[in-house]
Parts: sequence; C-alpha cells; structure tokens
Amino acid sequence: MTEVHLTIPLPPGQIQLLHAGDIVYLTGRVFTARDKAHQLLLSLPDSKLPKELVGLPLYHCGPLVKKTDKHWTVISAGPTTSQRFESNEADVMARMHISVIIGKGGMGPKTADALRTTPGVFLAYTGGAGVLAADQITRVIDVLWLKELGMADAVWVFEVKEFGPLVVGMDAYGSSLYAHL
Repeated sequence: MTEVHLTIPLPPGQIQLLHAGDIVYLTGRVFTARDKAHQLLLSLPDSKLPKELVGLPLYHCGPLVKKTDKHWTVISAGPTTSQRFESNEADVMARMHISVIIGKGGMGPKTADALRTTPGVFLAYTGGAGVLAADQITRVIDVLWLKELGMADAVWVFEVKEFGPLVVGMDAYGSSLYAHL
C-alpha cells in the first residue's frame, strides 16, 4: 500500500502506477454526477457535451450546497452508492474520457472491464464523511443543469485540495478490494 498525492490533470501513465489498496489524495477539478446526470450525459449530442468535464474525475455525489451572495458554499459532499451506476458507467467513461471514478461501495464487472480498457481506477471515499469532503472542496467552479435536475442531481464542478483519503478500490489491472464480498 502506497500513499499518493495527485494533481488533476493526471500525467500520462499515472493511473497505471496505482494499485488496489493504495491511498490517494487528489488536488484539482472533479465533477459530480448521479442518476439523472448520467442519463443526460449519454443522451446529449456530441455538440452539446460540456467540454470542461471531459477527462475530469467523476464523483458519485449529490452535494448539499448553499448560495451565499455571489458564490456557493458546499455544506456536505459525501459519496453516494456507486453500484447503482453500473449499468451505464462504462458508457459514460468512454463518452467523457474519464479515467477516475470516485464513489462508495465499489462497482461491478462492466465497470471493472472499462477500468482495464481505459485504463482507469475506482477510488473509494468513506461513507458518512460528507462534511470532511465539503471541507476539502475549495470552491465551486460551476453548476450545470441545476434548474432541470435539482441540487442533488445537477452536475457540480468542484476545485478540491488534498481530497481524501481515497482508497484505490479497483485498479487498471483488474484487482478489486470488492472481489470477495
């Protein structure tokens, strides 16, 4: 087990240096996406895809965010259960060129195959740590589809600093901490 501090965007080859069980801290931009956002990202024509999301880590999260004056304050941003995205995560990864998924509880064989192909990793964030996660978000960069999807399902783009600890739950080599559960 290795502790790694990474800055987004990741340099080429960085994903292949991570192994199941490693501890990761991320600095840079990430975006959130839950059920409705996954469906929307898959249904949009290429010309309507938000280019600023391409290649960013995808965080399975429905944050609690408060508008104050002219900026947003993140109150809580804990992970949501990732398994429920299994049916279309590989397609979202391919469409948005995603190599880092952040969530809770692991994912299944379809995502594991996509992580090997991409290559990519699934990083597990501790459930129940929403306030800790919020403290590691330095600012809200943008929010997409807030009116259409609502706060929890909107796509939030966050700037994070030392976001973690995250555990590599699934790596690019097919290793998974969830394989025997």
